Amino acid sequence: MRRPRVKSRRRWLPVIGVTAAIAALATVSEAFRRDMAEARANTRGRSQVVDSPWGPIEYAEVGAGPPVLFIHGSGGGFDQGLDFSAPLAREGMRIIAPSRFGYLRSAMPEGATVEMQADALDWLMRRLGIERAVIVGGSAGALSATQLALRHPERCRGLALVVPALHAPDRRPGANAAPDPGTQRIINAVLGSDLLFWAGIRAAPDFMTRMVLATDPEVVKTASPRERQRARAAMFNILPVTARRQGLLMDSATAGAPPPWPVERITCPTLVVGARGDLYETDKAAVDVARRIPGARLVMYPDGGHLWIGHNAKLWRTVEAFVKERDPA
Repeated sequence: MRRPRVKSRRRWLPVIGVTAAIAALATVSEAFRRDMAEARANTRGRSQVVDSPWGPIEYAEVGAGPPVLFIHGSGGGFDQGLDFSAPLAREGMRIIAPSRFGYLRSAMPEGATVEMQADALDWLMRRLGIERAVIVGGSAGALSATQLALRHPERCRGLALVVPALHAPDRRPGANAAPDPGTQRIINAVLGSDLLFWAGIRAAPDFMTRMVLATDPEVVKTASPRERQRARAAMFNILPVTARRQGLLMDSATAGAPPPWPVERITCPTLVVGARGDLYETDKAAVDVARRIPGARLVMYPDGGHLWIGHNAKLWRTVEAFVKERDPA
């Protein structure tokens, strides 16, 4: 009498398993759609595009007061520039945040170089009627900022380089690159798919924190709730990654092993900020470039990694003071 009931229950097990799988897939699909909608909303209606000799250039502008050209790092776009520079805008500064080549709605011109990007930024400043500004470049954006100071010094009231991905004699070429070809293939695939990048954030956050944010995951886990949220936002705001892929690939080629430049020729006041524990080893570049630029000031945090975890408020107070010192008013 009992055996038929057992067999009947067993016959239902595959149906239950399929139903559970469909429910799980639907939940994942809904989470992906929700996060992508939020990511797209973060860029919608906040910028404008102008045609330039290098193709379309996207930029956003907020605030009033002394102008600050904020050049974003890898994975960014104008939105990262606005998000990171928000403390400066709140303190009465005019923020101009462009999307670099290959990011969001900015073109990737044929044969693009960092020098071309600097010339395009100079063109944008002239287009906006900005004779001089404090130039802030973060991470890979520090390359364009440095070239702007070298090629167009008349534009630079001051130069602030934050965790700069510049050359240093003891900085390993391709620091924090994939440890093997297999991992590199995975990374390339992830950069070509919003779904895979999103899945990586959700399923392997420690791996993504290390490889993308260049910060020890344990540093983030032990940070304050506000700093943990900042790290999470920095990761999720790379979405949609497919709209930033060309820029990311250019950054990988240029910021991973940048050539030495004659930064000794930079004449504007310069602030350099670094943080130890940076897996891209930009702390080594910060020390070297601050030593070589005449009169440059170096601020080095003892920990925090590439995202300077635990030091965000201090960092922007330092940059704010630097900008105000350059204000001609």
